[in-house]
Amino acid sequence: MKRKLAILGATGSIGKSTLDLIERNPDRFEVTAVTAATNVEALAQIARRTGAGLAVIADEARLPELRGHLAGTDCRAAAGEEALVEAAAGEAELVIAAIVGCAGLRPTMAAVEAGRTVALANKEALVTAGALMTDAAARNGATLLPVDSEHNAIFQCLAGNRREQVSRIILTASGGPFRTASAETIGAATPAQAVAHPNWSMGAKISVDSATLMNKGLELIEAHYLFGLPSNRLDVVIHPQSVIHSMVEFVDGSVLAQLGSPDMRIPIAYALAWPERMETPAQRLDLASIGRLDFEAPDLERFPSLRLARDALEARGAAPVVLNAANEVAVASFLAGSIRFGDIARLVEDALGEMAFSPPQSVGDVLEVDRRTRDRVRGLMKASCS
Repeated sequence: MKRKLAILGATGSIGKSTLDLIERNPDRFEVTAVTAATNVEALAQIARRTGAGLAVIADEARLPELRGHLAGTDCRAAAGEEALVEAAAGEAELVIAAIVGCAGLRPTMAAVEAGRTVALANKEALVTAGALMTDAAARNGATLLPVDSEHNAIFQCLAGNRREQVSRIILTASGGPFRTASAETIGAATPAQAVAHPNWSMGAKISVDSATLMNKGLELIEAHYLFGLPSNRLDVVIHPQSVIHSMVEFVDGSVLAQLGSPDMRIPIAYALAWPERMETPAQRLDLASIGRLDFEAPDLERFPSLRLARDALEARGAAPVVLNAANEVAVASFLAGSIRFGDIARLVEDALGEMAFSPPQSVGDVLEVDRRTRDRVRGLMKASCS
């Protein structure tokens, strides 16, 4: 039987890679629902190609346009947050959660509460609501499959091993475009320089996070909730070739690593076919031509965002929500040319230092902390410009 799946964030990079894989395997998958934020034309094309029964555009003002593009098909058009939740909790047994940012939190939680298998590419869901989401997964019999290359690598390395046998998880980071740059060069970097990742093809926001190493900090928080290890057993190492995607050290001193080309179709395919595997068109590794694998410790002076993320993980409570919200606002402002690259970490640190909230008890609490943090960071930027 075909496996039914919904793709939340179908027009983004993860969604496109997922579609490439399932369209190469039409006998294995049936797409029930697809969603997008604003790209109506691309969403309609995907719905037509896949035969999805439901297409959801997050921007409600674009619903008439989506209906027009889907006229004459059997695909139902819908819009808004409640429709996203419907797509997530519908008939699909596997949900690809790839909506960027906190916009994906409620739909992802809906899939978890419906007991679905969730291929998690939305890192903000676990960063901001990690305890809530893992508790909901346990209550409802949901399965969380990591799609981030690093967490997917850890998941693969853990296969057949008990968690109590793990002494340490080691996340690898490419170091981004500024790995060898001076602090002065980093502080004055332009958006074009920041999004020019040396190894991966990603969206602008995650590319900037890679350049600041915030992405690795967010992944530390994700790893804590996915694999249940405390901060002092989660390490980061810079590995510029991006061949080893992460490692697991066991109590006997053995270290298992997952290697592969820097192609997101590999971890996505693992999630799509789990507990089996499926073929991908990804380039095969030629270790002889690669020649060497390098490693170095991250420089927390030049890349303070990684330190801030670990601080937020150890503080727990609402701190990861503040970290994520402040970073999203700062990165968007940097990409818009409103602040300098070096201001991103400063704004996040300021927000963490002055925002105090009780630990969130619900998704609504998380979203309220997120909203208030965004307002405060915008106020900080406005004050600095006046």
